[in-house]
Amino acid sequence: MQNHKRPPASILFIFGGSGDLNYRKLTPALYNLFLDEWMPEKFAIVGIGRSEYSAEDYRSHLQEGIQNFSRRKAEQNGHYQEFFDHVSYLQLDAGDLAAYQRIADCVQAKETEWGTHPNVIFYLAVAPQLVPTIAQELGTLNLCKDKGTTRIVIEKPFGHDLDSAHELNALLKGLFAEEQIFRIDHYLGKETVQNILALRFANALFEPTWNRHYIDHIQITAAESVGLEGRGGYYEHSGALRDMVQNHILQLLCMVAMEAPVSFDANEIRNKKVDVLNAIRPIRKEDVHDNAVRGQYAGGWMKGKQVVGYREEKDVDPDSNTETYAAVKFYIDNWRWEGVPFYVRTGKFMHQKSTHITIQFKQAPTFAFPAEAAESWRPNRLTISIQPEMDIRIRFQAKRPGQTMTLDPVNMTFNYEGSDDHTPEAYETLLLDVMEGDATLFMRGDQVEAAWKVIMPILDTWESRTPQDFPNYVPDSWGPEDADALIARDGHSWINLLTEKAK
Repeated sequence: MQNHKRPPASILFIFGGSGDLNYRKLTPALYNLFLDEWMPEKFAIVGIGRSEYSAEDYRSHLQEGIQNFSRRKAEQNGHYQEFFDHVSYLQLDAGDLAAYQRIADCVQAKETEWGTHPNVIFYLAVAPQLVPTIAQELGTLNLCKDKGTTRIVIEKPFGHDLDSAHELNALLKGLFAEEQIFRIDHYLGKETVQNILALRFANALFEPTWNRHYIDHIQITAAESVGLEGRGGYYEHSGALRDMVQNHILQLLCMVAMEAPVSFDANEIRNKKVDVLNAIRPIRKEDVHDNAVRGQYAGGWMKGKQVVGYREEKDVDPDSNTETYAAVKFYIDNWRWEGVPFYVRTGKFMHQKSTHITIQFKQAPTFAFPAEAAESWRPNRLTISIQPEMDIRIRFQAKRPGQTMTLDPVNMTFNYEGSDDHTPEAYETLLLDVMEGDATLFMRGDQVEAAWKVIMPILDTWESRTPQDFPNYVPDSWGPEDADALIARDGHSWINLLTEKAK
């Protein structure tokens, strides 16, 4: 039974409507919102693409995507027809200027039918090189001048480097107001990521210790257990640093490190994130070797299956120097975090798929306890697991039952799997926010450019120096040895979540 306010009437145009992102993520997310009665009472979804589809064939194609990828498989029967009554397809060549008038005509028809002017959302689920063309053509439509109801959603990657990101920002801001531009990073829609703000700022238990006086270091891991999955052409021009660190991982770092906002206004939250990025200590090119490690996987075995090395993948240069692994040590030069290292890493064909954040606290003094108590002494630790499991876990010391004062580390866990509520997928949250006009979880233009500034010294250095040891790690491992050395120099080691859960 619906007991919440729905967004206003909306029409959503999905460029790349016949593509994989819409098939696997967007339409299943919109279908779930429909089942949960979060979609507007009056809405339309128009897929746009160059492929030829009849209305019936297009709906059948998307229905197959829902059956394969929706989280609501047990609740599908009886709802498809009702949902697909709102779905249509428009065949259109992105470079055909005259064809864009058909979009304006579609909006006008719905406005007449519904008796109200709807939100108009353009979702660009297309290759990055098509974004400028589509944005320019859309900008010629009068409806795009309506700052209150027309929005454009841009998928990552947002630029290839700082210069191209700045150029794309300038183009978009010449056509749309900043409040109309929604730069999407699906990681920020994940439930556990959003819970970071609640954990930090809604609990007096944590905020007093969330600083350099109590925290020893912080680790962020985004490990993938898969390889390229047919994306060699894209990945060859991207690499791990661009593909993961510049956006996903730096966004997680901002959530962990930001100061308390004075409100949950979108720009206030984003201001605090930009402050973090601007406070990250610049890495000089001559210091890149001491603060960043890159890797590339060789051929080998992954979970009992033989896989080829990166350089043998389809659409990859046989002599490629593109990194499939990256690890970096950052410092944030502000009052809260001075001297606290932030270690981040990401890689493909890692031993386990896992995205998690670990806040390692400083060790409490042991001198008050007998020697046997300190044998299994462990510092307190807070672990936020984002995927594949979603949980928040606190490790603390407790006395082992018995006659001796022996201490053991124990975990206290909040697990989303135990919740009675259906946990929404990231794209459900973000698409709903777009319809409501809430930009809190989306990146602002200055935030994107600040993130590029952080990694540009590393990118420039790596591109100017040919690695002599590629490939330098095997599949089903945790990456190259140099990554272990990077963190070991400071007396630490990488925390692998499976190992920790087993303890």
